[in-house]
Amino acid sequence: MTDPHLFADPAASLRGSVTHDTLAAVLNHVRTSGWSADMIAMTGDLIQDDSRDAYVRFREHFSSLGLPVHCVPGNHDVRDFMQEALTAEPFHYCGSFQHDQWLVAGIDSCKTKSAGGHVAPQEIDRLGTLVAESTAEHVLVCLHHPPLPVGSKWLDGVGLDNSDELLTALSAMGKVRGCLFGHVHQAFETDHNGLRIIGTPSTCRQFLPGSDDFALDDRPPAYRRVELQADGTIESELIWVDA
Repeated sequence: MTDPHLFADPAASLRGSVTHDTLAAVLNHVRTSGWSADMIAMTGDLIQDDSRDAYVRFREHFSSLGLPVHCVPGNHDVRDFMQEALTAEPFHYCGSFQHDQWLVAGIDSCKTKSAGGHVAPQEIDRLGTLVAESTAEHVLVCLHHPPLPVGSKWLDGVGLDNSDELLTALSAMGKVRGCLFGHVHQAFETDHNGLRIIGTPSTCRQFLPGSDDFALDDRPPAYRRVELQADGTIESELIWVDA
């Protein structure tokens, strides 16, 4: 899941959608869908206004799921309070989760006070150490900004500014099979030199694919169900939710 842009003020909205309601609708769909999960991954832009009320509401939404929630920071999640608050259960901020043959590892792709993304060298080194020390055979990396252009002039202009460096490092790690990201508010999937690159639409509202601005389509919120297979392949199902 990604980009709920949660506000403390219940009357506040982001680009036409009341974010409390849309996140609640998505999580209710998860609860009632009939399938089980080992974890929830949130790829950034969680709380828009940096308030404790918004965090409390965010926590209440997720605590009822009874699952670990692994969060990576987005543009609006780089403040000290957010990074401290999201270390309490059920949240793991920029953490990792190992299950069977897979390691799911979160990395920070934020740049403070900028809409663009950047993965610092020390963050790449930290990921490399995680991968090397893990007994897992396969790795899925979660970050906020897309590691590849998605075809939108505006969004690509504020995307990851060191994509080539990151992708080169991921390829060299060997075990990495794919990247799961947010930020673009679009459904996006491609393969890059053997890496599966998967974008998760916002739990708020969606941008028009290929849009050069903030134009919205009329589709509801969405999330992805991702299944990590024993052979290293990744299966992904995009699920739209009526809010």
